[in-house]
Amino acid sequence: MNRLLALEFVRVTEAAALACAPEMGHGNEKRADELAVKAMRQMLATIDFDGTVQIGEGERDQAPMLYIGEKVGSGQGEALDVALDPLEGTTLCAKGHPNALAVIAVAQKGKFLHAPDVYMKKIAVGKEAAHVIDLHQSTQDNLLAIAKAKDCRPQDLTVVVMDRPRHQQLIADIRSLGTRIQLITDGDVQPALACGLERSGVDVLMGIGGAPEGVLSAAALRCLGGGFQGQLIFHKKGGKGEIDHAQIERAQKDMNIADIHKVYSTEELAGGEVIFCATGVTAGSLLGGVTFSKNQTAHTHSLVMRSTTGTVRFIRTNHDLNKKDLLISNQ
Repeated sequence: MNRLLALEFVRVTEAAALACAPEMGHGNEKRADELAVKAMRQMLATIDFDGTVQIGEGERDQAPMLYIGEKVGSGQGEALDVALDPLEGTTLCAKGHPNALAVIAVAQKGKFLHAPDVYMKKIAVGKEAAHVIDLHQSTQDNLLAIAKAKDCRPQDLTVVVMDRPRHQQLIADIRSLGTRIQLITDGDVQPALACGLERSGVDVLMGIGGAPEGVLSAAALRCLGGGFQGQLIFHKKGGKGEIDHAQIERAQKDMNIADIHKVYSTEELAGGEVIFCATGVTAGSLLGGVTFSKNQTAHTHSLVMRSTTGTVRFIRTNHDLNKKDLLISNQ
């Protein structure tokens, strides 16, 4: 994969972040997401590659743009698959909370898991513990193994968990070892990414979240040498653990997922050469949010990574909005 594409794709996340940032705190999740999607789609069209959205905003009948299977790019150049979330943390942006991101990952054709839009049980760690995690094991066993790999006590670890009723037992199990917990309200790609970055303050991500976000997290950790495991959970959304038989049938028939109980590794979720880019929308622990100053100038903070080299770049950019045609959607 051409390494210069990494800088092309960070322009995509910058455009999405710039487009939706003015909606921060306005309480309109749909509006913020629509602006990010439109800007990301327009910028993708300027890049010379033959892209197919593998992880996107949903199915074609549910998402008019950036739906799964949509062709993106100029159509000229290398055939690549795309996983994206134009606004990871729509609620975070709508409420003005930290850590909303615009995210994209790109891989060689066929290297992303065609993940259905269901739940996924997840565990994410950094490089030191990448070889010891196992979703087949208990929460306590995983934390003890991670602590041993990092040469520390379980009490020294910090685990990020989504604050949801479904995680009551998980939280109790973590607390039983005296391990520290950081509860978040939304957006689990950012803490998964943080696991792979030194001095982020995050050691582990655990719990059940969206499967598409799991693929994006795995892509980020491929670039960082971290570890990720995920298992699809076919429960009805908004329900109380009821099995979604329609989603199981679809996964088996349309997505060739023979074993619905399979635990996927980092490489099985995001294999081959991977590029990962993220731009902060609201200020967070890893990336600064979009800020605006006089004379129609905006400032972004982004992260760009490649699995081939393991290079991690943080990019701060000043944008002259008078020359940004892609932001007309905000007018």
